[in-house]
Amino acid sequence: MLLQVQNLHTYYGQIHALRGVSLHVDSGEIVSLIGANGAGKTTLLLALSGLLPARRGTIRFQDLPVQNLSAEKIVSLGISQVPEGRQVFSDMSVRDNLLMGAYPQYRKRSRQQREEDMEHVFSLFRILRERQKQKAGTLSGGEQQMLAIGRALMARPKVLLLDEPSMGLAPIIAQDIFRKIVLLREEGATILLVEQNAVAAFRVSDRCYVMETGAITVQGPVKDLVQNQDVRRAYLGRGAREIWE
Repeated sequence: MLLQVQNLHTYYGQIHALRGVSLHVDSGEIVSLIGANGAGKTTLLLALSGLLPARRGTIRFQDLPVQNLSAEKIVSLGISQVPEGRQVFSDMSVRDNLLMGAYPQYRKRSRQQREEDMEHVFSLFRILRERQKQKAGTLSGGEQQMLAIGRALMARPKVLLLDEPSMGLAPIIAQDIFRKIVLLREEGATILLVEQNAVAAFRVSDRCYVMETGAITVQGPVKDLVQNQDVRRAYLGRGAREIWE
């Protein structure tokens, strides 16, 4: 297993946010995490990124325990997060935003390698090449999402954590983002995807975990969960028939 979480508990002050969460992500998979607002999905990604301490339990990455490491160290090991709401550096150019993503690897990588990584991002999101001198804050929401993903890719992650990549985007733009996610997997990327649009998440994922009130309640291959009547009723509705089209 590339990434393994076992019996993870986290707190916000006295609030017990994650309650014994266990999951795993294998190399080359897209694994989705769905659930209602406040279920703990983003909290889990923050814990995986080293931004929220674990009170109990373990997080192992490539069989190395990482739950007590700093966020910077976790990124350097190969876990990068695309945060909810994009959080680009608004006053910096697109190009400088991308270079910031490469910062944890600066000592390990030559300028030529950084340029090759940027070229890969530009080949994936062509509009960013045209906008590379433009301030990130002037981009559209979809372009900012592309930039946020590209910035994470500049760190050459072994696992990419995507938090609500379609949030606030027009449907046609969201569809394009999901096509890029599939393309990344075809290139060998491993992705843990948090997504409010369960139908869209199921269409690109191999497996899925359902979270409720800080705990995993249902898990399994997408082909099995799409037949689960509780999952269909709560998260898929009529969209269940669209997943395999």
